[in-house]
Amino acid sequence: MKIEKELILFEKEQSFKIHTPSFRNYFFWHYHPEIELVYVEAINGISHVGKHISGFVGSYLVLIGPNIPHLNFDYGIETEYKQIVVQLHENFPENTIISTPEFENIKNLLERSHLGFSFHGKTKEKAVEKLKTIQNLKSFDRLLGLIDILNILANSDEFEQLNNEDTRVKFFLNDKVRMGTVYNYIHENYDKNPDVNAVAEMVHLSTSAFCRYFKKQTNMTFTDFVNQYRINQAKTLLLCDVSVAEIAYNVGFESISYFNKLFKNLVGETPTEFKKKNKVN
Repeated sequence: MKIEKELILFEKEQSFKIHTPSFRNYFFWHYHPEIELVYVEAINGISHVGKHISGFVGSYLVLIGPNIPHLNFDYGIETEYKQIVVQLHENFPENTIISTPEFENIKNLLERSHLGFSFHGKTKEKAVEKLKTIQNLKSFDRLLGLIDILNILANSDEFEQLNNEDTRVKFFLNDKVRMGTVYNYIHENYDKNPDVNAVAEMVHLSTSAFCRYFKKQTNMTFTDFVNQYRINQAKTLLLCDVSVAEIAYNVGFESISYFNKLFKNLVGETPTEFKKKNKVN
């Protein structure tokens, strides 16, 4: 479960690949030299790109630059979901974009993609509509459709930059600790009382060494990570017919007031507001 380099195979005379992979609950912490655009439709999910960790609800559109460590976006999803992944050949920017003056904005987007970008609002709607359409087109029309999508993203201000520093593998701390072990432990124990000493022992580090490592890898303390994981699980339960108080206890909080406060700090709204806004009819 250490970080893996994914080998992406392209068909002959293919400059990019579009497919719908499904990993389900498989933990795939990986990187590759290809730029990747990922769209996921799900009730709830986790985004871990470089050092950025967050949850998403409903759908998520993200652009990931070359050699950025990231987790598969369907990790931990237990409900039905849809996923579309576009992977650009390693030479795609140089052969298709950089040499064409009219693509200057796209060039700038791809050059900054090592920071990771998630898109929202009308930008996401327009890009996803075209993304769903180009899957069924012939190669030339599919390429034109992809250029159109990249142009929409490149000229948008509806995005979030995921990292403030370069997290490419050559700059990134080597993953000597098995992140999969950490995720699995938290997934099994988030509703109880996760023990940093126990997980440190599982990955063969002293507690202090593990805490330093974990903070460098994620920009978060272990406690902050557990709480964010709990809040992400709570989002899924809030979409069901379960009371806020019951959800707070189900995901491991002993204090409802603390759960409400932390939820608002991390999500930007109270659990009740979130539940009302995302209620499924």
